[in-house]
Amino acid sequence: MTSGEHGHAKRVAPGHPGMQPGWSDSAKTGVGTALDRGSRVWFTMAGGIVTEIFYPQIDTAAVRDLQFIVADGHGFFSDQRQDTECEVGEAMPGVPAFLMKNTCKRGGYVLNQELVVDPQRSAFLVRVNLAPLRIEKPLLYVLLAPHLANRGFGNDAWVGEFKGRTMLFAKRTGVDGPSVLALGCSIPFRKRSVGYVGYSDGWQDVRRNGSMHWEYQAAPDGNVALTGELDTGKGLTFLLAIGFGTTAAGAGHHVQASLIDGFELALRNYGQQWQEWRQGLTVAGAVDCGSNRLAETSAVVLRCHESKEFSGAMVASLGTPWGESHGDSDYGYHMVWTRDLIESIGGLMAAGAHNPARRVLTFLHATQEADGHWPQNMFVDGRPHWTQIQMDEVGFPILLAFAAERETPLDKRELAAFWPTVHRAARYIICNGPATQLDRWEQFSGFSVFTLAVEVSALLAAADYAAQIGDTGFAREARAVAGQWNAKIEEWTYLTGTALARSLDIEGYYGFVVPENPNDRPPAERFFPLPNRKEGSQPLTGDVVSTDALALVRFGLRSPHDPRILNTLKAIDATLKVETPFGPCWKRFTGDVYGESAKGEPFSGDNKGIGRAWPLLTGERAHYELAAGNRGDAIRLMHTMEAFANASGLIPEQVWDALDIPERKLYEGRPTGSAMPLVWAHAEYLKLRRSLRDNRVFDLPPTRLLAAEWNRDTDCFASR
Repeated sequence: MTSGEHGHAKRVAPGHPGMQPGWSDSAKTGVGTALDRGSRVWFTMAGGIVTEIFYPQIDTAAVRDLQFIVADGHGFFSDQRQDTECEVGEAMPGVPAFLMKNTCKRGGYVLNQELVVDPQRSAFLVRVNLAPLRIEKPLLYVLLAPHLANRGFGNDAWVGEFKGRTMLFAKRTGVDGPSVLALGCSIPFRKRSVGYVGYSDGWQDVRRNGSMHWEYQAAPDGNVALTGELDTGKGLTFLLAIGFGTTAAGAGHHVQASLIDGFELALRNYGQQWQEWRQGLTVAGAVDCGSNRLAETSAVVLRCHESKEFSGAMVASLGTPWGESHGDSDYGYHMVWTRDLIESIGGLMAAGAHNPARRVLTFLHATQEADGHWPQNMFVDGRPHWTQIQMDEVGFPILLAFAAERETPLDKRELAAFWPTVHRAARYIICNGPATQLDRWEQFSGFSVFTLAVEVSALLAAADYAAQIGDTGFAREARAVAGQWNAKIEEWTYLTGTALARSLDIEGYYGFVVPENPNDRPPAERFFPLPNRKEGSQPLTGDVVSTDALALVRFGLRSPHDPRILNTLKAIDATLKVETPFGPCWKRFTGDVYGESAKGEPFSGDNKGIGRAWPLLTGERAHYELAAGNRGDAIRLMHTMEAFANASGLIPEQVWDALDIPERKLYEGRPTGSAMPLVWAHAEYLKLRRSLRDNRVFDLPPTRLLAAEWNRDTDCFASR
């Protein structure tokens, strides 16, 4: 037991339970973790400070933010996040360890920080240097907001020590048991306090009083904050450590051991592991038409988002979109979506990473439901979160198994080991498709053109897989169903005679999602089942255009020169294309509401937002252009994707596509408050580079799969 955890003379902070908790800015400037599985910590940076830190799983936040305050006791007060200009750099080339230089806007000081995870243990390290410029005797305070076990409420905080070293602690018990953090430093604390956010925390204290006056010893069961005044008289350069464990002693031990080993050893070991991993990549230098920097960064970003205990699990992002306006009930994107996982691992495969698909296939095998599907999304241990079925997420694992066999042929044992997973998924598609409960954007039910492309391709891949292991009966069945559905794609989703088609002087276009209709209305006249709207105010499917039909070309089901595809491109560009200062970008679909309001207010889930442009869709369009033989256009779009990345090389989920709103930090063509980085976007970029290198779309199925042709006499696909 650490000293102070259960003492009787504690001074309890007022203001229980504190203000409503929220998350941090999702527009990250850096993400990092150690590759060593002995360290179960991930960290992020945004807005000039350290933001969410995750422990013990990549899907479990433990800290909301960590920042500093500088004061002088005579009226000077400077908040690191609000009152400084921040520059971010690398602490070691090509490694996710960072330098953060915060310069006071009033010229009072410069605060330099070096950030790294200790690869030997679960601890996060910050080497700090304070350089006073106009302040003779600066007062420096560290503030930490625990959000252990993914929650801001329900945290206990107290002042204590471990083996004679003064520390600050916080604890919360979640579904995985107790989680504890300890905050310690290589120089002494002059003062320490814990309190409730918005009422008795250290920021309120120093802001009101000019220096730290409160020294509360305990703040149980609330939204809490830890504050320490650092004894800068003992040095302006020091090492700060946050240790994690299941007990206070364990967390304190990790702090103590990291401080003893020091920053240089941690950085050296951390960097060596990352540099060894990067040596196996082949994407750098593979394309003679762009910089290698973003490719290298993208590969590192993807690897940072993989679980350690549950190998092969990869979360969609370490951020929570519009996090500062969302509270405890929002898990953000730090969960596994099967679609995003497979798109993302495809990026690592395209980059030449060593055998990543095997890890993911094992994870998918372990998390597949008994009937063959996967949850809409899940935590890294396989627990479902949202539970509606997206049929593309059932098909993608089959395509991954096929792609893995293409990149590094599976031996007979591996083929046999993964066949049950492939067979159950294919059987689920046959029994429950072709319509889907939700499309890939998790909006609508019905016939989704993207989902159909995945389903048909997955069934063809499953048929090929079945043939390899000798199950010729299932191979014939899967190929027959794929052929029947492929032949009906136009009947189900190609819309003709609409007002938009007439205005563009085209026959028609592929719709986004066409709801199944028991009343047999023509596809273009069916209504989207939007929530909270009466049928008369719901849009007709004919009025909704999306970019999803490009998947028909990407998976080899339609020619890029098919007149119906060309017509759809005209509709896409007329309704969804956005010209930014960096090049074109596309919105997901007509009427999308997932984005900021017209005034730039954060998306709140009340359907009042406006969907913005997605850089990954620029990558998808580039893949189409390459397939169509327009290599120059594909290269230009690749450069556009590169331009959408921030200074740290992180690609956002969405970019702002309206006039600048500086007070909300929204600038045309720059990131919105949605997720950054979006792992899928980085994967799309890596696939695009690989596709350009090979002069062939990376996701295009192998020759033997494309050799299958539809035989109208036998009503099935048959190999030539």
